[in-house]
Amino acid sequence: MGFILNIDTAVQTSSVCLSKDDKPISIKINPSQKDSSSWLHTVIDEIIKVNSLSFSDINAIAVSAGPGSYTGLRVGMAAAKGLCYALQKPLITINTLQMMAVAAINEPVDLLCPMIDARRMEVFTAVFNKNLNKILPETNCILNENSFQYLLDNHKILFFGNGSTKFQPLTKHQNAQFKETEITAESMTKLSFEKLTRQEFADLAYSEPFYGKDFYSTVKQSL
Repeated sequence: MGFILNIDTAVQTSSVCLSKDDKPISIKINPSQKDSSSWLHTVIDEIIKVNSLSFSDINAIAVSAGPGSYTGLRVGMAAAKGLCYALQKPLITINTLQMMAVAAINEPVDLLCPMIDARRMEVFTAVFNKNLNKILPETNCILNENSFQYLLDNHKILFFGNGSTKFQPLTKHQNAQFKETEITAESMTKLSFEKLTRQEFADLAYSEPFYGKDFYSTVKQSL
């Protein structure tokens, strides 16, 4: 169906993955998220050229839209929207937590719980089943020893992402599992292709990252 340029600057690393339909064909990773703004455009140009393509060959541009790093999200969204505007290509936005769940989809557990550090003992999180359906929608929560108890009593859950290191010392539940999982734009390819197939495109003028700011203006949850 076409080529998709997948961009992620929401997690600890920055990455760009070129995919053909839902198959990744080339990926570049920058271990340091802090210099994403200077790295991103150079590597996008490189990844297009090394695969003997031109920008006109790209059918859509996908970006990890949050939650995640405030600065990283702004950099990624600005780059994706700029390219879409210049090339007259559609924009696809991908939920960062769902992208993270894809990275752990083959783990031998019942449920997947990606966690993104949100300062102190808080995390941005959600819980997905192996079909990537949400068991718990995106939320910002304060972790304690009883967090996720009602789910852990009946399901083996994998906790991962940079926020999971806060929860590991708190829980002793036998169904809680932890693993370091590499998260890159490669995990976006299945999700972005599904949206391209459905022509589920974001509004180029009004799309913005999901920072999770609303959570900080209300009473936070303890799960």
